[in-house]
Amino acid sequence: MPSSVASRPAPGLGASIGLVLLSIASVQLGAGFAKQLFTDVEPDGVVWLRLVTSAAVLLAWARPVLRGRSRADWLVVLRYGACLAVMNWAIYQSFSRIPIGVAVTIEFIGPLALAAAGFRRARHLGWVGLAALGVLLLGFERTHLDPLGVAYAVLAGAAWAGYILSSAATGRRWAGIDGLAVASGVAVLLLSPLLLTVEVGDLLDARVLAIGAAVGLLSSVVPYSAEIAALRTLPAATFGVLMSLEPAAAALAGLLLVGEDLAPVQWAAIGCVVLATVGATRATRARVLPDVI
Repeated sequence: MPSSVASRPAPGLGASIGLVLLSIASVQLGAGFAKQLFTDVEPDGVVWLRLVTSAAVLLAWARPVLRGRSRADWLVVLRYGACLAVMNWAIYQSFSRIPIGVAVTIEFIGPLALAAAGFRRARHLGWVGLAALGVLLLGFERTHLDPLGVAYAVLAGAAWAGYILSSAATGRRWAGIDGLAVASGVAVLLLSPLLLTVEVGDLLDARVLAIGAAVGLLSSVVPYSAEIAALRTLPAATFGVLMSLEPAAAALAGLLLVGEDLAPVQWAAIGCVVLATVGATRATRARVLPDVI
C-alpha cells in the first residue's frame, strides 16, 4: 500500500460508519446508472466499461510489481480475477432482466451461505432459514421475475462467495491492493471477447463512455477506497452488519433511478435477507471483505 495511505490517521468510529454507508450508496448508485445505460448498449459493454475504468484507476494507484512472482502467486490472482469477472458479468445480466433490489437480494445468498458454513451451533441455522424464507417470498411474485435473471443472480452470488475466498488467499500473497488491481486487469481481459457482441459505435458514444466511466468509479473505486479506510477503525463484525444493508439500498436505488417499484412481499423478502445477514454476521464474527458488485 502506498506510504501516503499508510501514514494517514485512522478515521474515528462515526466517520468509519459514514464511509461504509457512502460505499453502499455509491455501489447502488453505480448499479442504477448502469441499468440506465442498457437502453443504449448491451450489458456486456457496460460491465466491460465499468471494469476497464476500475482496473485503470487501481493499477495506477497500486503500481504492482509483477516481476519475480511465483506460479502460485499468479494462480491465486487469476482465480481472483475470474471470480471478479463472473460476479460482475452475471449481476449485470441479472439487472437487465429483474429489478436491482431483487437481484442483489438473491446475490447476497452467496456470501450468506459462506458465512453459514462457519456456523458451529445449530441455533445459528435459523438465520439460514430466514434467508430461505426471503427467497421463497420472492417466488410469490414470480410472474414479475425472469427465471434467467434469477439464475444469473444466483451465479453472481456463487461468484461473490468465490471472490471472498480468493480475496483472502490473494491478500496473503500480494501486498496492499496489488492483488485486487491485477485481478481487475485479469477480469477485463477475460471479458474483452464479449465486446464482439456489442455495437462498437454504441460503445464509443460520448454519453455512454462518460456514464460507463462514472459507473466504474461509483461501483468499484469509491467504495473500495471508503471501505479500506473504514476497516482501519471499524470492527469486522460491525462492518459486516452495515454491509447487510446492501439489498435494501439496491431496492431503493432501483426505485429512485429506474422506477422499479417492488411489491410489499418483495420488500418483506429483502427484509428477511437483511436480518438473516445481520444475524449470520454477528454469529460468525468472520471478517467480511470489501465487495465489488
